[in-house]
Formats: sequence, structure tokens, C-alpha cells
Amino acid sequence: MGYELVDVEFAGAGVLRVYIDLPASAFEQISVPANSPEAPMIKVEDCERVSHQLTHFLTVENIDYSRLEVSSPGLDRPLKREADFARFEGAEVSLRLREPLSGRRNFVGVLVRDESAPDRWALDLIESPKLTAKSAGKASANGRGSSNSKSNAKSSASKPGTESAESDAEVPADASEGEVVRRLSFVLSEVERARLVPKVKF
Repeated sequence: MGYELVDVEFAGAGVLRVYIDLPASAFEQISVPANSPEAPMIKVEDCERVSHQLTHFLTVENIDYSRLEVSSPGLDRPLKREADFARFEGAEVSLRLREPLSGRRNFVGVLVRDESAPDRWALDLIESPKLTAKSAGKASANGRGSSNSKSNAKSSASKPGTESAESDAEVPADASEGEVVRRLSFVLSEVERARLVPKVKF
């Protein structure tokens, strides 16, 4: 039908939820990023079309459910596939790792490609010195220190879920003075969940 299937879930009481979005091709001819508030979005009419089609399909296939809900994924759209990460490269993302790293599992940063390997991604983290020192203290206590130099960052790039501070990392324009930019490197199998950080236009 020309839509992208983002997620499907069975909720309580037989509720079947289907989340749809516009395909990546809808953004190829415009200059607005896919995560921008000005980007085209799923409308109620789109959800009604898909709901009507799925109702017939589910009846024919004898799928057991009590109520069907079709909606957009929302501003905090989940990222699950490689194509999702590629589509929203450069966007701010909240990420939860399957295993803790230096005592932490939740991170927020700008999604970028990790050039150390074709299957690796990274978050450029912008954190206050207080939080960075706290994380470093936990890392030392756990015997899992993060890299603090460019050479160490390169040597740890092949390790899963590595966190590094690169001296030549580009500092975003909105980074305040005194904030520390670090990079969290990962592969998708290490991610429990990832979502876009909502950007609301007022």
C-alpha cells in the first residue's frame, strides 16, 4: 500500500496494534530531514486506509483478535532495523543496551556511523563533566575503564559496546562550554531498544 511497517504488537484483551510510517522514499525528493518537525507525517486518512485493508486480510486469514488499532509510531519512533538507523542518521536517539557498560545501560546522543567497521554504529554523547566523572568512577570500580585517548579508542573499536572519548571529535554547535563529547560504539545486536528523541515544534 506504499507504507512502511514499523512495528506490530499484541496487547492485552486481544488488541492488535500496527504502527505505520511513510517510506524513506517519501523524503528523498525533499530537503527536510526525516526527523524534522516539518517532515511529512502519517495522517488519520492513512491509518483508516490501512485499517480497512487489514480488517479484510485478518478476517480471511482467520487471525484471532478483538480490536485493531493502526497509528503512526509517534515522535519517539522506535529504531529496529539497519534501514531505520541509516534513515535517521544524524538524529538524536535514546538507546538502551542489553548489557550495562560502566554501570550504565541508557544513553542519549546523536546517531552516527562508526567508520571502524561497516556493521557498527555510534552515539555522540554530550554530557556534563559531573556525569562523566561519575561514570568514570564506576568504570574504575568495576575494572572496565573507558578509553581516554585516540590510540585507546582505536584499539577498543572492535570490542562490543565500547565507549570512547576521541580528542578530535567534533563538538556540536549546541554543546555548552564545559560539556564533554564522548562516543559510544555498538552493533545492533547489543541494543535492547532505540528510539528517536521527540522534537516538538511550537
